[in-house]
Amino acid sequence: MNKSLLLIITGLICLPLIALSQTGKVFDNLSMTSKILKMERKYAVYLPPDYESSDRSYPVLYLLHGGGDDQTGWVQFGEVLQITDNAIRDGKATPMVIIMPDANTGTRGYSNNATGTWRYEDFFFEELMPFVEKKYRIKAEKKYRAISGLSMGGDGTFTYTLHHPELFSSACPLSAATGPLTLADATTRLKRDNATMADSLIEKFYKRQSVLALITAMPDSLKKSVRWYIDCGDDDFLYEGNSLAHIAMRKKEIPHEFRIRNGGHNWTYWRESLPVVLEFISQAFHQY
Repeated sequence: MNKSLLLIITGLICLPLIALSQTGKVFDNLSMTSKILKMERKYAVYLPPDYESSDRSYPVLYLLHGGGDDQTGWVQFGEVLQITDNAIRDGKATPMVIIMPDANTGTRGYSNNATGTWRYEDFFFEELMPFVEKKYRIKAEKKYRAISGLSMGGDGTFTYTLHHPELFSSACPLSAATGPLTLADATTRLKRDNATMADSLIEKFYKRQSVLALITAMPDSLKKSVRWYIDCGDDDFLYEGNSLAHIAMRKKEIPHEFRIRNGGHNWTYWRESLPVVLEFISQAFHQY
């Protein structure tokens, strides 16, 4: 056989194997300087398999960890590299960049505190997002931006999206904390740490951090601005808040997907959630 023809045939046979062998990359100890929080903040990033071999820009998913974890949570326990690679390879998800910030250093959580002395949410929107969307080849538009997170990160997913529906095409809170369910709950929680906190500050915090209050206050014009996927296990201790959020959305006629599956508040459950999240947000990225 002609040597040139043999090389061509061999190359064609090997191409699928090369494609299958391509994997994304994860870097989980990156950092940036925050002037708002006055410190270095760590984050992790997943880059899709073809990131280094292409010049294209990608949609982005902000993936938030839960309480007690940090930016490595979704990498170490959530197996984000393998799960996302598989979803992309199987055609269930479009190639995307995934940003996983640390919200466990300093004051734990994704919110600004009631007194304004810790401003993590401001850091996220004013510093982190502009930084990563400039550093990486990310399509910095609403239709190419999604957010998801588990537990404490589910709370961040809810509140960030309800505060800024103009920024996200899809939001997927998983086993989410939902903030104080009532003003009385907020009062009890905040006065436990600061007995002299003014009632006006508590009420302001409640209206800004209670998922139920934010849903109830949503203007009709924004009800269809975000695609929602809410997922919680039937044995999860946060089941009540997620169910109440679902009911509040139904009453407000806010379109959303609500899933109750068998399971509890653990990584086994969330590893099963992630492929569905990737497929759901990719539908918006593809302009379903």
